[in-house]
Amino acid sequence: MPSEREGVRMLDRRTGGSARAYELLEPLVQAATVRVHPAPGGYADRGNHPTWGSGFFVAPGWVLTCAHVVGEGGAAVRLVGREIGITFSSGPRTTGTVTGRVECVLPERLEERRPARHALWDLPDLALVRVLAPVSHACVRLTDRARPRLDEVAYFGCTEDLGIPEITGRTTRLRGTAAGGAALRLGDDDEIEPGMSGGPVVDLGRGEVVGVVKARRHTGGGGLAVSVVQLRTLPLDAAGQIGLYRRVMQAHDLYHYDEHLSDLDSRRTWTDVHGELPAADPYGGPRLTPAEITTLCGLLAELPPPGSSEAVRALVEAARGEEPDPALPAPLSWRDGLGMLHDPPGGTGEAAAMLRYATDISVADHREPPAPGADEELWDWVRATAERLWRPLRRELGERHDLGLAERERRRRARAGRPAHGPGRPAQAMPQGPSVLLEAWAHGWEDVYDWRVSVLAGPSHPGRLTPVGSGVRVTRAGLPEALRDSLAEAFRRCDTHEALAALEVAVAPELFGLPVDTWTVTGRVPLGVQRPVVLRYPAGSGGHAAGSPPPDPEAAHRRADRWSRVQTGPLLDERADCAHGRPRSPSPAWLDGLADNTVPVHCRAADQEPTLGSLHAVREAGYGVAVTRRPPADPGESCAPFHRGLREELTEAGHGAPLPVRLQALRARSHGADPDAYWSDGTALVWDDPARALPEDEPLQGDL
Repeated sequence: MPSEREGVRMLDRRTGGSARAYELLEPLVQAATVRVHPAPGGYADRGNHPTWGSGFFVAPGWVLTCAHVVGEGGAAVRLVGREIGITFSSGPRTTGTVTGRVECVLPERLEERRPARHALWDLPDLALVRVLAPVSHACVRLTDRARPRLDEVAYFGCTEDLGIPEITGRTTRLRGTAAGGAALRLGDDDEIEPGMSGGPVVDLGRGEVVGVVKARRHTGGGGLAVSVVQLRTLPLDAAGQIGLYRRVMQAHDLYHYDEHLSDLDSRRTWTDVHGELPAADPYGGPRLTPAEITTLCGLLAELPPPGSSEAVRALVEAARGEEPDPALPAPLSWRDGLGMLHDPPGGTGEAAAMLRYATDISVADHREPPAPGADEELWDWVRATAERLWRPLRRELGERHDLGLAERERRRRARAGRPAHGPGRPAQAMPQGPSVLLEAWAHGWEDVYDWRVSVLAGPSHPGRLTPVGSGVRVTRAGLPEALRDSLAEAFRRCDTHEALAALEVAVAPELFGLPVDTWTVTGRVPLGVQRPVVLRYPAGSGGHAAGSPPPDPEAAHRRADRWSRVQTGPLLDERADCAHGRPRSPSPAWLDGLADNTVPVHCRAADQEPTLGSLHAVREAGYGVAVTRRPPADPGESCAPFHRGLREELTEAGHGAPLPVRLQALRARSHGADPDAYWSDGTALVWDDPARALPEDEPLQGDL
């Protein structure tokens, strides 16, 4: 343990290093920080606009700020599409003013539900603004790390100490995180002044922007900032599109890459300053230099974005030697994966992990052809960079590259005759990659539920389950709001450019009436319209629970046969809980005697008899595909149109594989007010795929 004198010397070195870092970074941050105010209007506008807050350029033409800043001056004004004014540095001691348009706010629900005046806005409280005129400006350097260090930082924003708006900075320490890492706690070393909201928070040790100033304490200094990693929660675009987050981050990395390569002026760039900062960890393993990191990020940005978050995580796992922390936000770009490779485990060098990752990307099958020579340029850079390290790594990377090329060629030959970058699943079939699993458990006779949201890896990694979020004792009415953020994060991890991942809802049959397909997570489109949503029996519901004797082999064989026959078709429908509109309870002998390609159909409430007993009996009889529905509000309404319409659907489908997607299309038609699809309202598909094993455990019930 250091002596008091040694401790003082260590503090002096830290403080001196931070002071030097602030001195180096201040001009770069000030040049990219802006003042946000009402939009300039007309020739009579004299520019005397009240300050709403601050923001900062994160990419050419893109400003990041807080949602409450762009919502200033009009609580009833719609945020997205609103035009605001942005005053920025356009050169030494000169400023310019331009109009910006709000393109997106986080969370999206702020459009419908604003907080009361002077109340904190919901996290993450971010807004992306697009500048509406071509202007020349500086951009900050954003961190690629999902978790910030609790160290010294500087925060910047617009102040009016002398009655003149100007961008100033203060220093403090990060004191911790809040809201699961979405918010950063700023120390009380100095005061956050009005107008600084929306400004950048910079890690002085690494020279990266890690947060956005959100709020100050009412008493004393300090306050809250929003982690910039929350940008990953930007709404994902439809399948086949790149998405706003990936476009902005691609532009961010290319900006700094171009700045680093340019020799048009001698001004310090962020990369130059990073090379002058005191070493954050002088005793760490080999690391890439700031210039190498900038170059690598630029080369990755020139490639097509990854097909899915899980594709990034798989490459990170291969480069790190272990599965990345499942609690980290979904990596949506190649640079996000790079940020998961800092400080790898087991003494593995950081530089080696990053070069392995880059090698694997250079031989990846991209969703669309990269620009000619882009993947070869990345590999050439990896090989040249490895020259300064050690011979065994150079040999390992060469072998890794050769094996990757051979595997890519094998996959391309296997796809011969099919579109090289076409859909990742057969037409009208469930996506075969990772899916989102929602589990819910009732508390006995209480009307409260425990829940868990996970990523189910599927056949590629049988049995792998990655938890995303969980909760306890939530009312049925409160489930949609309680689950919203976890579901959104899980979808970000699973969705690909080719298809949106399925949602598998594993609940007891009495909860089969839970209207999950009508919930909205992002935007205004219900889940059942966006993506396939299917019901599943929870693990162990077929008579086999964790720790119990294995199931009857004959029963397992019967379930496999019936699943296979339904997938082959043709499909036969059979009313299980009604006969000509009258309720009935099917006997086990009757169910056993049906053809293996039968789809049992239920038209009554799942939590009441005879339907509840029928759903259990259908599962016991080995039927992995069945249909149920939430009955209409009018108990006197005939179920005949439902059975008639469903029979037509099953006949047209021909076999089981298209059913989840056909039901999604039916929901879309009904949502679009197609009267010919109204019979399908409330229809749900039980889809108990034996190839997608569910976990056997249940969460502990009770308060945590």
